[in-house]
Amino acid sequence: MSTLPENDENVKYGFQRADMQSEKLAGTAIAYDRHVILCYKKHDAWPSRVESSEAHPLPKALAGALRARKNDIPVKTLLTICEGGEGEGSELCDGDVLLFPEMIKYRGLKESDIKSFVEEVIVNRKPWSAGIQETMTGSHVFVCSHSSRDKRCGYCGPILIKKFKEEAELRGLENVSVTACSHVGGHKYAGNLIIYSVRDTKVSGHWYGYVTPNDVPELLDNHIGKGEIIDRIWRGQMGVPPVKKAHKGINLTLPNGNSLKFNELDSEASTPKLDSEASTPKEEIENGGGCCQGANGFSCCRDETPEPEKELNKAINYLLTREWEKYEVFTVGAIVGAVVTIAVAYSFFRRSR
Repeated sequence: MSTLPENDENVKYGFQRADMQSEKLAGTAIAYDRHVILCYKKHDAWPSRVESSEAHPLPKALAGALRARKNDIPVKTLLTICEGGEGEGSELCDGDVLLFPEMIKYRGLKESDIKSFVEEVIVNRKPWSAGIQETMTGSHVFVCSHSSRDKRCGYCGPILIKKFKEEAELRGLENVSVTACSHVGGHKYAGNLIIYSVRDTKVSGHWYGYVTPNDVPELLDNHIGKGEIIDRIWRGQMGVPPVKKAHKGINLTLPNGNSLKFNELDSEASTPKLDSEASTPKEEIENGGGCCQGANGFSCCRDETPEPEKELNKAINYLLTREWEKYEVFTVGAIVGAVVTIAVAYSFFRRSR
């Protein structure tokens, strides 16, 4: 039985909108190997670009420091903001930093500490000399609720968080943390969430999209409870390039310490990408279309043009737009004729398959 609310906003931005389940999800997660999550204020206080906002100096300073050292960071690194709180009793406080897959938490990062934190923890992958390292356990669910960035995430996120907490309480699951987070890429796949879990000393980070409240019990019972992937809403996994969809069942082994080696990464694994760089193309309109640009140029937008046809188009465009000398004109005409002949032949070949 459906538990989805029926109202105009749900139809426009929520779980009943027209584009729900309209695209295949597998392979749409951003390629990254390490996730740095900064706890900072409540989600409704975040501006659209919280990592670059002058009014929010802590996330801006951390994003800037990571960007400045990107050539020194050994693995692709994703920066995201999650909700924090105030007071010693809060599970997550403003300034706390969570690291995955290490499953480590550092308390109370300040602007004055950022340089040493990035140098020691992010670049050199050593414990932070100025902070106390806490080991996290259980499962951690981060739900995109970045309402100022996209209305779909802003609508779906809080509803999913409430549902997760209700269902976890019904099951007596005390070791499941559910937190609102900033944009993770792919607004059009809202509800978006990431689940980090530890099973048998192995850490995994899985992305899900098009998640509705009806999917929450299955995510708790099967994914968190049994370690099973929910294929129909699965987007990808931390540490596994998007093209390697067949490896979605691989978990990352967490050795003692925080030094990890990934054997499934591509040759560009040393190039870090920040959330603000990796997931937001210029073409994406605020609260609008959903094309997200991932690490190393990977895009979750579908391009249906076959590769050979793309190359022919490039060649024709080059030949027609270049300024040629007079003595080259006849040669160019012959080349253009040859290219057009190949294009026509290829077109007939495609239709005959």
